[in-house]
Amino acid sequence: MGHRITATVGGLTLAAMLLAGCTASTDTDTTSDEVGFRETGLPIVDEKVTLTFSGQKAPLAPDFGSMELVQQWERDTNVAITWENLPDSVYQEKKNLILASGDLPDAFYNTGFSAADITTYGSNGTLIPLEGLIEKHAPNLQAIFEKRPEIRAAVTSSDGHIYTLPAAEELGIGAVPFFLSINKAWLDKLGLSVPQTIEEFEAALEAFKTQDPNGNGKADEIPFSFINNWWCADVADVMAALGGMPDNADHRIVRDGKVIYTAAQPEYATAISKLNDWYERGLIDSEALTQDDKTYLAKGKTETELLGAYVWWETEEVVGPDRADDYVLVPALEGVAGRLVGHSNGSDFRSGAFAITRANKYPDVTMRWVDELYEPVMSAQVSWGPIGTTLEENADGVLQQAELPEGVSAGELRQKVAPGGVSVTLREDFENVILPEPRALQRVNDLAEHYLPWAEEEWYPAVPFSVEEIQEISAIETEIKALVDAKRAEWIARGGVETDWDAYVAQLESMGLDRMVELYQQAYDRYKSNA
Repeated sequence: MGHRITATVGGLTLAAMLLAGCTASTDTDTTSDEVGFRETGLPIVDEKVTLTFSGQKAPLAPDFGSMELVQQWERDTNVAITWENLPDSVYQEKKNLILASGDLPDAFYNTGFSAADITTYGSNGTLIPLEGLIEKHAPNLQAIFEKRPEIRAAVTSSDGHIYTLPAAEELGIGAVPFFLSINKAWLDKLGLSVPQTIEEFEAALEAFKTQDPNGNGKADEIPFSFINNWWCADVADVMAALGGMPDNADHRIVRDGKVIYTAAQPEYATAISKLNDWYERGLIDSEALTQDDKTYLAKGKTETELLGAYVWWETEEVVGPDRADDYVLVPALEGVAGRLVGHSNGSDFRSGAFAITRANKYPDVTMRWVDELYEPVMSAQVSWGPIGTTLEENADGVLQQAELPEGVSAGELRQKVAPGGVSVTLREDFENVILPEPRALQRVNDLAEHYLPWAEEEWYPAVPFSVEEIQEISAIETEIKALVDAKRAEWIARGGVETDWDAYVAQLESMGLDRMVELYQQAYDRYKSNA
């Protein structure tokens, strides 16, 4: 019962703040007084106000306003929020237009901001500094910062200001996001073992392509699918086995303290050449280079089983609970340079969960509102859904996952009932507040068994950059990324990496590749010296 009450209070506070931030006159104290802002207790405001939020949301998430938890926030806080959150693929295209426009939202919820975005739009005044508001109106967040100063450091810009708030699920499950699953039922039918080497994996794909393992008499099997450049569905670790260099979503790794841009290394070209061979032989999904996550997730749930192998950080989310037992994880594959597994950059703590813009007339209300999401029980609900729907208390008063409806995966349900993004669940909270969901525990175990023993021991941390560094990196990297992404897709689909490679590297260098790496190295060295 105590959990339920605390959660409700948290929701109330949060919504009220948001609303307050949205309408008003020019003086913050005056406008807050006009709507009856309360420093403590509920509702947060006496007169209903409405705030507008933008940001990203999960691909299967409905409008946040239709969620039970969010509706409770509005009822309790007397705050109404107009949600303009969009699926990531759409939001990333519109984010810069929103930030550059004169019609800003009051706040960004689950901002999707890069380090460059935060530094650029913080320094130019689009995003307001939050540290003073945190000190006055955010006791829950203050408590987190005092307990874990590294979280405060992770959201503090090089100018000393905090422009965005943190998010964290401290289980370490994001270190290696590219889990490779394979259809064990098909392997058994064809008399094959789970691949341990890249050659065995290729042989399995060839068998899936040519031997009709789904038994319908049609050549409709998809031997291997992934989403090109997707954060948890990319082919980076397979490329490591093919080419001999680990990679990650940033194409930025650290070895022996040296920053390396992988997409300009000869090992990368070797891997791309081999993927082109697989693509031309029909071993790779013809849509792998263009599909979005909705298309991808649907392929595992077709009436006739089609997927042979795929990359995703959770088997069940792709193929559904009824078919998940047909698949097993493929361990780190022995490749041309042994077993290599890339490590994600950053840490369990990330910035960019929430930001307040200069358009917000109620920043004090907004900060008090958002602070409620950092109350541990509310953070659990923000991430996993409301108590009584997806969560329940066990005999010890600790939250745990409620039984899932038949045929529903935990990942899909979580997207539909939990807004996510603005929450912090620390390691100790997974003992005292909420038990890790079974699939998260499974990922922890799977990582330990299949991937972490071979994962890179160094990676690029969440380092602070100066405004000048960010501006220069952003200008260079935007152009470089566009070229790298375009050439990667072109070479896998149509070939030509061998003949184009020297000109491609020269073009990267002309765009400022060496300078970009130098800037990343400079910031990394500074970070390490201050650690």
